[in-house]
Amino acid sequence: MTARTTPRRPRLAAVGALIAAGALLLGACGDQTDDGESGDSGGTGGGASEETQDAQSDLHAMLPQEIQDAGEIVVGSDIAYPPIEFIDENDEIAGIDPDIGEALGEVLGVDFTFENGTFDGLILGMNNGRYDIIMSAMTDTKERQEGASADAGGGGADFVNYFQAGSAILVAKGNPEGVQGVDDLCGLTVAAQQGTANEALVEEQQDACDEPIDPVINEVDTDSITALQNGRADAVITDYPVALYNELTAGDGELFEVVGDQIDAAPYGIAVPKDQTELSDALQAAVQEIMDNGTYAEILQEWNAETGAIDEATVNAGT
Repeated sequence: MTARTTPRRPRLAAVGALIAAGALLLGACGDQTDDGESGDSGGTGGGASEETQDAQSDLHAMLPQEIQDAGEIVVGSDIAYPPIEFIDENDEIAGIDPDIGEALGEVLGVDFTFENGTFDGLILGMNNGRYDIIMSAMTDTKERQEGASADAGGGGADFVNYFQAGSAILVAKGNPEGVQGVDDLCGLTVAAQQGTANEALVEEQQDACDEPIDPVINEVDTDSITALQNGRADAVITDYPVALYNELTAGDGELFEVVGDQIDAAPYGIAVPKDQTELSDALQAAVQEIMDNGTYAEILQEWNAETGAIDEATVNAGT
């Protein structure tokens, strides 16, 4: 399988043209079925120094033999979550996770092939053998590690941590409802994606409200953004980098704004089956390598996502 070798470029400008044309972040995204779009990234590249080649060789040797033989890692992902992962105006998979996957593929000497799936079915799909790993803005939690979360399907996962983000509240430009924090969501219509920490936050706040929240829970996050744009929701709870991306780019920055502080920042993790410790170890080493060689910081800078940077690749740091 050929690797995606297109050089990295400033991504916000490219996608902004699509949004300005009225498509927002929505028309470019693939459907969220098990038969959705797939793509690949990775490869060893050329012209590397002897030291870099030695590091690649060492990391490649850490991979399970079946991964080495296949030459690829199949990645489950909900590819409708810009800027983390989405289908861009060239009908290609783009975003923070695909770019990090490409960088990991370069140091591991394998392709990272992204396959589209619904978010709350990804862990089950991985543990059933459909995917080798998951990269999908997935928060590392003890429940997911132990297989106790609603989306785990009875099987747990280990998480190689590579980013950190919390939830945020996105509202229409001008903040017509005067929302400043989660307490102000009571009595409003609030959208979120099913199976996520953001849906859990809506449910948690619901218990604290005298006037109930009217929840609009969608299978994909872009449907929540559409509901806000169309006036069918007063606010969206989504991940902070997603909220910030929409504030900065949707309608040339004239449609939405983020209100309040980032809520409950927690680590994102690359999910790996519990019995694949060799793969977890190799991924942890590869994430640390791209942090140390500067590629990780470069990717986050391209996406204006430096606030989510972490310094060390950990495993199962979520609580």
